[in-house]
Formats: sequence, structure tokens, C-alpha cells
Amino acid sequence: MAYRSLRQALDDLERTGRLRRIDVPLSPDLEIPLVHRRVFEAGGPALLFERVEGSDMPVCSNLFGTLERARYLLRHGLERMQRAVTMRADPAQVLRTPWRFADAAVWGRTALPMEVAGGPVLAETTSVAALPRIRCWPEDGGPFVTLPQVYSEDPEAPGPLHANVGMYRIQLAGNAYGPGEAGLHYQIHRGIGVHHAKALARGEDLRVSVFVGGPPAHTLAAVLPLPEGLSELVMAGMLAGRRFRYTRRNGFLVSTEADVCMVGRVRPGRLAPEGPFGDHLGYYSLRHPFPVLEVETVYRRRDAVWPFTVVGRPPQEDTIFGKLIHEITGPMVPASLPGVRALHAVDEAGVHPLLLAVGSERYVPYGEPKPRELLTQAHAILGFGQASLAKVLVIAAAGDAPPPVDEVPAFLGHVLERFDPRRDLHFHTRTTMDTLDYSGTALNEGSKLVWVACGPTRRTLGRARPVLPDPPPGWGPWEVAAPGILVVSGPPFADPRASARDRAEVVAWLAQGDLMTRDAGAFPLVVLVDDAEFAARTFANFLWVTFTRCDPARDVDGVGGRIADDRHWECDGPVVFDARRKPHHAPPLEDDPEVVRRVEALAARGGPLAGLF
Repeated sequence: MAYRSLRQALDDLERTGRLRRIDVPLSPDLEIPLVHRRVFEAGGPALLFERVEGSDMPVCSNLFGTLERARYLLRHGLERMQRAVTMRADPAQVLRTPWRFADAAVWGRTALPMEVAGGPVLAETTSVAALPRIRCWPEDGGPFVTLPQVYSEDPEAPGPLHANVGMYRIQLAGNAYGPGEAGLHYQIHRGIGVHHAKALARGEDLRVSVFVGGPPAHTLAAVLPLPEGLSELVMAGMLAGRRFRYTRRNGFLVSTEADVCMVGRVRPGRLAPEGPFGDHLGYYSLRHPFPVLEVETVYRRRDAVWPFTVVGRPPQEDTIFGKLIHEITGPMVPASLPGVRALHAVDEAGVHPLLLAVGSERYVPYGEPKPRELLTQAHAILGFGQASLAKVLVIAAAGDAPPPVDEVPAFLGHVLERFDPRRDLHFHTRTTMDTLDYSGTALNEGSKLVWVACGPTRRTLGRARPVLPDPPPGWGPWEVAAPGILVVSGPPFADPRASARDRAEVVAWLAQGDLMTRDAGAFPLVVLVDDAEFAARTFANFLWVTFTRCDPARDVDGVGGRIADDRHWECDGPVVFDARRKPHHAPPLEDDPEVVRRVEALAARGGPLAGLF
């Protein structure tokens, strides 16, 4: 039977051995989040913290900590959702296998939100100050809601069928927030931004409801990448296997099966500093002005449980969200982007910094293989939903039989074997960038790189550490991060002008090494880093360092780099990425050593957390 509450889901997890209760008192300030991260890293169970210092409400986490557990929690609707997406992507499937879609009418009924007179969340009211104060990282600006379902309606077409539900972080205290105020942070290209823009144009407040908890499917629905105008509440019902229940109170929509529901208004022109916040790229999202939510009422269940997660350098629990999204929405890619066979946002690189794609090259099938249609498809991808936030888009031709896009080392190797450095790198300058990516020089601003590969193999990739001439002072050592990829330690990045001179020196040095034509194998990609040993230690380290610390237009160079007569940038190779940390970058996330000591003591043999990690 479909879950009607978070409690019901937790009881089910406990009954099946997928949850552990923790009854030792723990602080929500860094301690509980660190326990969560350690258990996630160990592949451990869902957690229910029953004694949270400073709050009478228990908190739970790691519900979606493994793909198996996430699928179990969503089993009442996940397979139906996948069939519905398949039917939308390829309607002919209904004719070929009609028995798979015989219960489609049932899906339709569960998808429609259902208005009711009341529900469990209305049992009590509380205050913002009484909610669990989860603070995840030492420099976070305060406690945050990290699994919110933030609901807003279109001011021009109100109602749940035209609403948006997104997972936009909510800061509950800190900075200049007064009692009953919260920070509302949303990134560019988010549905709430469309609603906020319309409310501002009309000179109106934007009414916002923040649901926390409820059936687990409601949480996942908040992160699904849906077309503008399609409500996540529809997906919440279908995914839960049960219609989304709601009621109205004082003009606000309230999720009656949530554990907590905050309702309030965003006033026109009201901004306040929000953050910092340790985010999913592995760095702090810094303090910036964002809208303020003036909370009017906080509703709660009598038996409310507060769910949370911790984001940080991938992989984290939100990695599982990404895998589920790929499973659900994958069939829609060819239907939405003609010619595009597959997309994969690389989690280890921070998701938006690196997007891999397979496209089709059919424009001149009788001629020499050359990127033509692939470039059309690349531009379509960069205009497609949240894929538009991609910073580096690497696209290969399906006709060349590339490896699957989720086999990242092999896919990048395929591209490095084939690309032409004089033809296949295309820059988009002075454009928008993901709000959380600080590799650009201003919030939401930066550049993009489209890297194309099409045609036969051009080179064999080197695997052994090459012998090179003595490097310029301050440079070296160098290591092989993967076939064809060299990482080189360099001096700290001082300022753009001085570092440009340094980079010119190292590019000239690389030219002496003939890295593109070596008999032992070529190295067409060289990445300048602060610590080559760290960057080459694992491929995940390489991805994280390279793509979170590089703004393509400013930080990509190459041996023989130049602007051609047609204003196209080209080089003779290798291509050089400068992925050293820059002065304007946000600081990386690090633990508080004292908190680590306390938590590890609790997990030692004989301790209350022994055996968890």
C-alpha cells in the first residue's frame, strides 16, 4: 500500500532492516550531519535520530542513501512513472505492447492533486525557532532546510496544476534574519523564478509554502526536471502511487500529509544576505542577497519527523537523486532533442560543470565525417531545461560507437582519441553559469565550452608517465590521470596577468615535449593543478578539480593557441586547462576536527554508534 506519511515509510524501513534508530543525544550543529555523511559513505542504513538537542522533533536522514533503498521507498509508483515516460517518449510502444499500459487510466487518477478539508499536518502550529537547527558545515551561515519542497503558484494562472515545487534551500536563522523570517535561495533557471518575476511585474507578494517530509515520493518529485508549466504535484502523486492531498489555509496551499509546512510571503524588493552554505560542488556557496520569506504560520504533525540531507563534494545522498532522475527521464532525451541519443551530467564533477552527450551526425552522410549536426544538437542541449546550465559539454557521434555516457573515463578517452584541436572546441563567452559555480568572476556569469568528436581515431593515447624537458621554475611534478591526460603541478595562481605569463611559459614548455605526437602515446589534454598527486590519485579527484575550478574562456589554452581568420579559437595541441584555485573561488568544504573527534569516539568499539561506520 502506498505510504501516507513519512512515519509509515520509516516504520517500513525499520521492519525490513533498512533503518537504525539512534537514541543518544546529539547536536544538530555539525554532529548529526557528520554522522549522516559517515554512514552514507559506508553504504549504511537510513537513520532516525530520536534525541536532537534543542528540539522536541526527531530527525531522519539517509533515506535515499543507496539506490536499492531509494527504489524500495518508491516502489509504489516508480515503475508506473517509468512506463508513463516511455509512453510519452514513444507512443508507438502502446501499440506494440498494449498490456504494459493497460492500467494507464489508474496512473492518470493518481496524478491529479486532490483537495481535502484537512489533514494531519494541521494538528499543531509551531515557530521557525522551534524547528530542528541542522547546520552541516563549519562556515554555514546558519541552520538550513536541506530537503524542502518549496511550492509557488503562477500569479497569472493560480492553482496546483500550474504550480512549481522545487528543492530550494531555506535558511532558518543567522545573518540579519529576524524571528519568523527565512532566507529563500534559488538558482537561475528555476520555476519559482518565473513565478517571482510575474509577481514582481504585478507589484504583488509571492505566496510560498514550504513542505518538509510527507511520503518520500514527494521529496523526489521536487527535484525532477520538468518542462515549465507542468506541476511537480502531478509527478508526486504518480510517483507515490497515491494522489497528492492538499488543503487551503488563508490563501496558502498546504500539503496535508507533510510533517511540517511553513507558509509565508516574499515581498517585492525585500532581499537580505543569505549563506554561506556548503554546497554540492564541494565548496561553500557564499553570502549573497536573496529573497526573504516572511513566515506567517508553521504547521506540524503531532508525530512529525524532520528529514534532512547533507550536500558536499560528490558523491553524497543527492547523487542517488541524480541516478533516479536519469532512470526516469532517460527515454525522453531522444524525444525532446532530435538526434541526441543520451545525456549524462557527471556527478563527480559537480553535475553542471561537465555534461556528456551522444548525438547523430547525418547532415552529409556521403562526405567526410565532420561535426555538423552535432553542433546543432549541442546548441539544442544548451537550450534544454537544466542542461542549459552545463559548463563543459562533450558530445560524440553515435556512428563512431562511443562507450556509454555513464562510463566517464572510457567516454572521455574516446573523445581524446578523435577530436581535432584546430576544429572541435567551441566557446560561448560572457554567458550565464550555474549559481553555485564560482569559477567565473561574478555570480551567475561565466562561459561554456562545447567539445566535439567525430570521425576515425586520430591518435593513440599515452598511458605511461612521459619524460619531459625540465619545466619552468615552480612547475612540476606531473602525473598521468588517465590515458591521454596529464596533470601538472604549478605555482599558486596569483592574479590573472601574472598567471597568464606563467601559463604561457608552461605552454611553451609543453610544446617542447611533443605531447601530441609521441611514439609512446599522445597526451592531448594537460591540466594545470595545485597538486598533481592528488588530482591523479583517483579519476573522481581529476574530474572534481578540473571541472569545478575552470572557466573555459579564461582558463583553457593550448600549444599554438590562436584566433583563426574566421574568429574560431584553435590550437595545435595539447589543450591546456588551468584548474588551479583562483583568488575569487569559493573555499572548499572541510570538517571541524573537534567535531570529527567527538563523533569518531561515539563510533568506537563499545560506543553508542559502534558498527555504523
